[in-house]
Parts: sequence; C-alpha cells; structure tokens
Amino acid sequence: MSRAFVFPGQGAQTIGMGRALATAYPAAQAVFDEVDAALGEPLSALIWEGEADALTLTANAQPALMATSIAAMRALEAEGFSVGDAAFVAGHSLGEYSALCAAGSLSLADTARLLRLRGKAMQSAVPVGVGAMAAVLGLDFAAASAVAEAAAQGQVCQAANDNDPSQVVISGHKEAVERATVLAKEAGAKRAVMLPVSAPFHCALMQPAADAMAAALADVAIKAPVVPLVANVRAEAVSDPDLIRQLLVEQVTGSVRWRESVAWMAGQGVDEIWEIGAGKALSGMIRRIAKDVTCRAVGTPEDIAALKA
Repeated sequence: MSRAFVFPGQGAQTIGMGRALATAYPAAQAVFDEVDAALGEPLSALIWEGEADALTLTANAQPALMATSIAAMRALEAEGFSVGDAAFVAGHSLGEYSALCAAGSLSLADTARLLRLRGKAMQSAVPVGVGAMAAVLGLDFAAASAVAEAAAQGQVCQAANDNDPSQVVISGHKEAVERATVLAKEAGAKRAVMLPVSAPFHCALMQPAADAMAAALADVAIKAPVVPLVANVRAEAVSDPDLIRQLLVEQVTGSVRWRESVAWMAGQGVDEIWEIGAGKALSGMIRRIAKDVTCRAVGTPEDIAALKA
C-alpha cells in the first residue's frame, strides 16, 4: 500500500469546519490557537461561528482551510498516523501550502501569515469585476486551452486549473472568459459556467500577487519536506527548498496541473490517497483521474475513527 496525503483548496470552506476535531483533540485545538495568534485575530471564531460571506473572502478562506487541514493532520498524528508514512504530499492551489506545513517544510505560523498575504494580494491584484473564472465541463485540457486562446482576443484568457479529465477552469479578463464559455459550448463542452469567485486566479492577471509572494517568501525559512511535494506547476515531486520557494511564486500565475499530478502519483505506485481537511472535492476529482486509487476524506473525528477500525 503506497499512500499520498492531499490538501484541499478554495471552495471547500464551510462554517463549523474543524470544530469537532478541535473538541476531540487538544492537538487540533492548538493549531487553531496558533493560527489565531499568528494572525493577531480570532480566525477560529469566524470559521466556527461567523458568516459564510466573510469566511469565503479569499484572505480568510486561505488560512482557514489550511488551519482545518493541519488540525486534521495533528489529530491523525495523535492516533499514530504520520505524514512520514506517505510517499508524497500534494495540495490544490492554496492546499500546496497546507501540504508543505504538514510535511514540516513551513512552520504553522509562517504558513498562516503567508496565506493571509496571498489571499489579500490575489484579491487586490485585479479590480473587482475586471476578471472572472469559468468551469468548462466535458472538454479536456488541450481543447479547453485552445478555447481560451481563441477567446483571448488581446486580453488574458488561460486554462487555469486542469482538475480532472472532464473539468477545466478558465481564468482571465471577464469579457474574454465570457467569450470562452460560448466557444466552449460550440467546441462540444457539456457545460461552461461562470464561477462565483472574487478574482481571476492562476492567470497572468495575478502577476502583482506573484510579485508580493516572491517578496514574502524570500524572508521565510523553508526546509526540505519530510516527504516529497508533488508541485502544482510541475506535476512531479520536488524536495529542494529553493525550488519549492520558486514554484510557490510561479503557482500564483501558473496552471494548477491537478489531473497530471494525481496521474503522476498513481504512476509512481500510489494506490491510496487521503484528502486531509474540509470537504471531498479532491476525492471526486481523483476518482475520475485514477479509478484504481482508493480515496478517503479525513476531516472529522468520525473519519479518523473509521481509519482505526
């Protein structure tokens, strides 16, 4: 049995996530306490008792999802499971930071502060209403990329997330993305829908955010992870701290190569993947990418109890 741990990205957040873990495991509660301290505000109160609109704001959602993932990881560790048992770690977009924190590459406090900055920088990189994202269902990455290119017409329009064989997310200028949804349907897509996001992530419009992350990451200690990271922009394993730093910057404007990352891990013999944290979105994608890989979502005390059974 070769296992990988993967960590969810934005969109998985829900009010109340991680609370049962914190109640059941002192080590999980300690994660939320440390994140609150690092940010100088009670993010955990927002996560557990706040308004969904406030949690969904990128600057809150990113550290909140990471905190929930690391709380789940600490709960697993309390039950005798270790990140060192895994062959690889990986994460979807912001989940890459969760993966690096879980693997000991980044400290928890640094990860929280980096994700707060990343969220703010990504939000402020493009004025509200200028950019957009759309999900294209039923076209592969090559076809969706061709649609994005045709729709650009001098504006930015890129295939941003290669999520699974039938789902690609396009990002860029709002008018260009709207054109892409029309072209996608003409190209045979089952559906092409605009997404309720606050900024056009993972495209060239995010360059100001990439610059901000380059400056922030230059001052942060990054260690070699205890198990290799399958990086979003490479879709293969990396362990060198300087390379990890570089790829975290490239990731802001680059495509999330999730389909290829999962296929690469399966090709390395991974036959079981645990999704650590909120939701089950990645598990659904993984099943569509690598049908022989067993998926488990680990985000509640019940999920952890089932692993021990």
